[in-house]
Amino acid sequence: MQAVMPAVMSAAMSPLIPDYWDCFALDYSGAREKFRLAAQAAGARLCAYQHPEQLAPDGSALSIDVAHLGNPAAAKQLLIVSGTHGLEGAAGSAAQIAWMKSGGAQALPADLGVLLVHSLNPYGHQHGSRTTENNVDLNRNFVNHNAAYPQNQAYASLHEKIIPDHWTEARIQQADEAARLYGEQFGADALYNALASGQYSHPDGLVYGGSQREWSNRTLETIVQVHLEHARQVGFIDWHTGIGDYAEPFFLCFNEDGGKLQARAASWWGADRVLGQRPNGMARPNYQGLVFFGLQEFLGDRPVVGAVIEFGTRGLGTRYSLRLDQWLRHKSHLHPDPMRDAHLRSDLLDAFVPVSNSWRRSVLRHSMEITQQAIAGVSAW
Repeated sequence: MQAVMPAVMSAAMSPLIPDYWDCFALDYSGAREKFRLAAQAAGARLCAYQHPEQLAPDGSALSIDVAHLGNPAAAKQLLIVSGTHGLEGAAGSAAQIAWMKSGGAQALPADLGVLLVHSLNPYGHQHGSRTTENNVDLNRNFVNHNAAYPQNQAYASLHEKIIPDHWTEARIQQADEAARLYGEQFGADALYNALASGQYSHPDGLVYGGSQREWSNRTLETIVQVHLEHARQVGFIDWHTGIGDYAEPFFLCFNEDGGKLQARAASWWGADRVLGQRPNGMARPNYQGLVFFGLQEFLGDRPVVGAVIEFGTRGLGTRYSLRLDQWLRHKSHLHPDPMRDAHLRSDLLDAFVPVSNSWRRSVLRHSMEITQQAIAGVSAW
């Protein structure tokens, strides 16, 4: 493997962290307003891509907002996405807002542009779900929908067992036991792969990749075509939450293992963070249909370097929350109980965007540093 340079850092990359309540919002509309105001104050070129069919409950638009800062015609561009997994967008949005509020946009090199894509899955962000209006995990949707879909027979064997019809302690324990038995038989890594890599056979199930390109998928391609037209080299950050140690960043780099682009990512953020990562201590799943793969396709022969960057919450405990998300969408109506569902929805949000001030402050601190490292790395590329 090639030698990897130390992460790009300097003392000048430590601006004051904004108050977290000025960056985190309580809902999609609040996040959108904060993002747009921060972008306007930073001098960004703003535009919005409105969903043609879906609206917020109050009738307002659901949109992907795009802010371009720095030099839009530069050959070097950094693309930063929030909200791929809907409700996780509250943290990614806050990371984008904090960087703009910190004055980072005013200190960009002349040969660099930063493109912020806010709430790539606005439906999920608005409705408190990780998935889209079609229950599609957008980060499994960027596959070739004209070819045979990747098979996940392991998930198919577990589907009926792991999402109970009734969300009670007894049924949850039964679901947990089914997963435990599978892991005991085939190994913990195999169980993790089954539940995380993606599946295309059960539309009401976990990590469903869809039967066609989602609106958000097609819109991201348009954004790349329009706003990265002049880009020759692209850095990439896709903000997520869930995997990793509590309040700490966890990097999933999908550039080729051992390749020059992966080594470059390691030079930005540190080899110890980028190379050989094991999410929640497991072998990395064989992820299908990632946004990263779609971006590579959209850019053609122009190189992209970057990572999905998670902020840890409950570790493997998020398995429960992933199942809860699906149960609330597909089965809660079978046993109506508004008070129960209110409790469960609050727990689901806290599982991916904890209300803890220490967690939120840590997200802002780390995300501002990581963004500045990427800016320095792309500029030096």
